[in-house]
Amino acid sequence: MKIGIDARAAIWYRGTGIGTYTYQLIRNLAYLDTSNVYRFFWPGDEYKDLDPRTDAVFNSILKHKDRFWEEVHIPAALEDDKINVYHVPQNGIGLPVKKDCPFIVTVHDLIPYVYPETVGRNYLKVFLQEMPRIIEDADQIITVSDWSKRDIQKIFKLPDDRITVTYEAAEEIYRPLDKNKCRDFLANKYNLPRRFVLYLGGFGPRKNISGLINAFFELKKDLDADIKLVIVGKPGRDFEELNLLVDALGIQERVIFPGFVPVEELPLFYNAATIFVYPSIYEGFGLPPIEAMACGTPTITSNTSSIPEVVGDGAVLINPFNSLDLAEGIFRLLTDEALARQCTAKGLAQAKQYSWHTTAQQTLTTYLRFA
Repeated sequence: MKIGIDARAAIWYRGTGIGTYTYQLIRNLAYLDTSNVYRFFWPGDEYKDLDPRTDAVFNSILKHKDRFWEEVHIPAALEDDKINVYHVPQNGIGLPVKKDCPFIVTVHDLIPYVYPETVGRNYLKVFLQEMPRIIEDADQIITVSDWSKRDIQKIFKLPDDRITVTYEAAEEIYRPLDKNKCRDFLANKYNLPRRFVLYLGGFGPRKNISGLINAFFELKKDLDADIKLVIVGKPGRDFEELNLLVDALGIQERVIFPGFVPVEELPLFYNAATIFVYPSIYEGFGLPPIEAMACGTPTITSNTSSIPEVVGDGAVLINPFNSLDLAEGIFRLLTDEALARQCTAKGLAQAKQYSWHTTAQQTLTTYLRFA
């Protein structure tokens, strides 16, 4: 077969779930499958870092988004190369209108339909305009959890066999490390304390960081003053509101915003953290809890959407809509050493159930249905 994949999200969205998914999928397919021919549409020349198979074709296109590539260049390339199946991993956004081969799209979630108030206006507009056509044109849909599959079926009334579930996984860099060395590094580079509660994973309203800050405020009298809340991420449009909330609650000395952290340093944050907290309201999969669990860090996360399905018994589950429930969970995990050890052991076991090799193998099986 000749298989085409829109690989642009691997660079565009690196550090997000969709970016990680795209990067790891093409990386693992390139090594797993030596029988088929691949053409990856890649922004720029960063693909050289993958050390890819010599027979995989990396079609370098502009790094920035340009409708020309979606409307003219990619459809022409698919036709000229006689591609047998074409896969768009980033929720199908960018799927060509002209169709000369079967289309596969990965729909990670339908958050703009479920929680439209939590996404930006431009993204909401594009998503709601494009998704019905994407779903109609797709010969097969891949999604990342049974929860997301049910959402897709409910909203678009699709039969069961039109949707395949392939779970995501923690990347290989997320593993247990020497915690003291990690803490030394973070103390020297970011001036972080030895003990802290960690959050990372975006600043949008859906992530419920305001709920986390309020919960930490409720605990300030019950926790040692040296325990800080560390919120990692590049400041975005919601960052200023979070800063104002911290100021209004008078906990500026207890909350630290290190800013953007490169991907290669994230395992150090996970390993150095006393506990990891991820109070998101809704996820299609939710990589950060699995990444934290893969590092052996006791984890608290939400009992909503796909999250219980993904984390199993490897994390403490809380109601993200109740800051007191979140506060109680944080307090328990910080003060109950036996519970923390149990979370570490169960979290590591749960994280090991997922692998990108398996994701790639299941995706390849989906491709071969169109051989």
